[in-house]
Amino acid sequence: MTTYDAILIGGGHNALVTAAYLARAGRKVLVLERRELVGGCAVTEELWPGFKMSTASYVNSLFRPEIIRDLELKRHGFQMLPRSPSSFTPFPDGRYLMMGPDKEMTHREISKFSKKDAEALPKYEAMLERVADFLEPTLVQTPPNPWSMAPGNLIQLLKMGLGFRKLGTDGQKAVEILTGAANPILDRWFESEELKATIATDAIIGAFATPSMPGTAYVLFHHVMGECDGVRGVWGYVKGGMGALSNAIASAAREKGAEIRVNATVTKILVSGGQATGVVLADGTELKAKKVVSGVDANITFLKLLNPAELPTDFVESVRAIDYASGSAKVNLALSEVPDFTCLRGTTPGPQHRGTIHLCPTREYIERAFDPAKYGHISQSPIVEATIASSLDDTVAPKGMHVMSMFTQYFPNTLAKDAGSLEENKKNYAERCIDIMTEYAPNFRKSVLNYQVLAPQDIERVYGLTGGNIMQGTMSLSSLSFMRPVPGYADYRTPVKGLYMCGAATHPGGGVMGACGYNAAREILRDG
Repeated sequence: MTTYDAILIGGGHNALVTAAYLARAGRKVLVLERRELVGGCAVTEELWPGFKMSTASYVNSLFRPEIIRDLELKRHGFQMLPRSPSSFTPFPDGRYLMMGPDKEMTHREISKFSKKDAEALPKYEAMLERVADFLEPTLVQTPPNPWSMAPGNLIQLLKMGLGFRKLGTDGQKAVEILTGAANPILDRWFESEELKATIATDAIIGAFATPSMPGTAYVLFHHVMGECDGVRGVWGYVKGGMGALSNAIASAAREKGAEIRVNATVTKILVSGGQATGVVLADGTELKAKKVVSGVDANITFLKLLNPAELPTDFVESVRAIDYASGSAKVNLALSEVPDFTCLRGTTPGPQHRGTIHLCPTREYIERAFDPAKYGHISQSPIVEATIASSLDDTVAPKGMHVMSMFTQYFPNTLAKDAGSLEENKKNYAERCIDIMTEYAPNFRKSVLNYQVLAPQDIERVYGLTGGNIMQGTMSLSSLSFMRPVPGYADYRTPVKGLYMCGAATHPGGGVMGACGYNAAREILRDG
C-alpha cells in the first residue's frame, strides 16, 4: 500500500493551495474531494446549457498575491476582470449611487447626496488603509499563542505590540474595527443614509447579524483588505467563473506531482497511538499517510471524522461551542437580458451592470429584514446583492444572455416549526428576491429564464459547510486570530499528532483568500 506524505481532506481552494505548496516542496500528496469537481465553494457549474455559474462564491479580491506569484497561477489560466464601477445602488425615489474605483466619479456621485460625505470618504478610506497596513501582514502569519511562554511567541507578540503602537491615534480605531458594530463607525464618518446603507451591506456578508451588532465592523473591514492585479480595494470577476481559480491551483499542484481524486468521500480519520495515520473512504478503502490535513470545518473534522473520545475533553467542548449560525442564501439566475433600471435605463450591459447591485435602501431596512430570521422565518424583504459576471465575461453565458448571482440575507439555517417546508420557503424567498429586483427594473421578471436557490441547508448539504456558514464559523472577535478555530490551536496543528487544519476554520478565516492553506503548508513543512 502506498503511504503518502500528506493526505488532504477536501478539495476546496485552501486545501488545493496547501497541496500545491507541499508538492512543490517534494512531498507525495493526495487530495480527496467528495464532489465531482474541485474548488469547494469556488466552483463554476453549468446549471443550464451555456450558462456557467459561480454557484457559491462569486467575486474575488482577497486571494493572496504571493500565492498567485509562487504558483504561477496566471500561467495555469487564472485571469481577473476588474470591475469599474464597483457598485450601483438604485433607490426607491428614482435616484442612484455609483461608486469606485474611479475616485473622481465616486466623489461626483456621493455629492448628489452629501458634499460633506464626498469629502469624508477618501479620509475614511485612508484610515482603513492605515489599519490594513498593520493587520494585513498578519493574514499570512501564524497567530502567536498568548498563553505560551515560548520565545518565538513572545517575540511575535512584541512585534505586534510595536506595530500597534505605530498606529498612534488609529490604534483606537483599529480596536473598534476588530470589536465593534459597523453602525457607530459609519455614523461618525457620514451623514447620508444612502451612502451608509450601501457600505453597511459589506458588514453583514455571511453573518447572522445586522450592522448594529458588535463584530460587524470587522466583517466590513475584512472586505477591504484585498486587491485586483495590484490595485487595493478593487474587486473583480474571475474569467470563466470562480472555478477557473480553483482549477488553476489544482493544475499547479498536479504539475508539481500532487494527485487529486474526485468522488472520494472521507468517512474517518485513522489514529493510532495519538498519531494520525491515514483515512478511510466511503467504499471502505484505507489510505495511509504520515500527515493528514483537513480542509473541512472543525465540527466535521473533530466530531464526525474522529471519535471525540480520542480528543481532550476541553478541546471537544470548545469545538462544540463554535457558532455556525447563518442567514445567507444564494439565488443563481439565467437571464435573457440585463435589468433595465428605471433610474438608469439600458438593456445592454452598462456601468450599472458591472459591479455589485445593492438593493438595500436604508440600514433600518436591514434591521427589519433580520427580525423574522431571528425567530426562524425567512425575510419578507431580503437584502439583495446582485452581480452580473457576464457583463464583463463573455465566456459564462450564451451570446446576448446573462448570468446573475444574488447573494442575499436573511434565510435562517434552522426554520421555525411553523415556517413550512424548506422547499416552500426557498420558492417564496426566491420569488420575493425577483419581485424586489423587478421593483427597480420592470423588465426583470420576464427576463428570468431559470433560477437555482441555495439556502443555508443546501450549502451545508452540497458544500459540506456546517450550518451553511460560508466562513466555516462566525468571524466574531472570539473566533479570530489566536482563537480560531479554538484557543490554543491557531497554529494549524491539532491535539492529534500529524493532523492539521488548513481551511477557513483557521486563521485568517473566510473568503477566497488562500491564506489559510498557505499558512498551513508553511507549518506542515516546518514540522518536517
